[in-house]
Amino acid sequence: MRVIAGKARRIPLSTVEGLDTRPTTDRIKETLFNMLQNQIPGCHFLDLFSGSGAIGIEALSRGAESCSFVEKNPRAVSCIQDNLKKTNLETGACVLSMDVLSGISKMKQQKQKFDIIFMDPPYDCFLEKKVLELLQDGELLQEDSVIIVEASLKTDFSYMKLWGYELQKEKRYKSNKHVFLTRVNHLL
Repeated sequence: MRVIAGKARRIPLSTVEGLDTRPTTDRIKETLFNMLQNQIPGCHFLDLFSGSGAIGIEALSRGAESCSFVEKNPRAVSCIQDNLKKTNLETGACVLSMDVLSGISKMKQQKQKFDIIFMDPPYDCFLEKKVLELLQDGELLQEDSVIIVEASLKTDFSYMKLWGYELQKEKRYKSNKHVFLTRVNHLL
């Protein structure tokens, strides 16, 4: 695994040993960032269930102004910090060592706002639903923020319209998908 483009291009990234994390492959990461390329420069990025931090680090490398990482696994947090040092992308990075639901509550208290929120929760555990429920109030979102969920192909998002989300697009891969959501503006 490596940084695909930007300031830290080609720098290899460390990953967490074992099966606790499931790193996004370079090919999928490249496809994702090709879709986001015009939104990344100067944005405030939030990487939930960060794992090794590869997604948020890619955003920083490509010109995001800031990135907050939220990860509860201490070994993964250490990996994120090491990867930030290795890529010289510590400026603008904030690593929260806590579970995602607590991290969201903390960021709401601090009145933080994000342009892009990316989450890669453990598949088929319904954590994306809990996070989307917490994000419903729009407190962490700018008016045109996008939320990207990496999920298994069978993950059901049929509830999203009832919760005020609109599906912008869905990109399917062999074993997973990226779902791009926005909040319906009149609810913010």
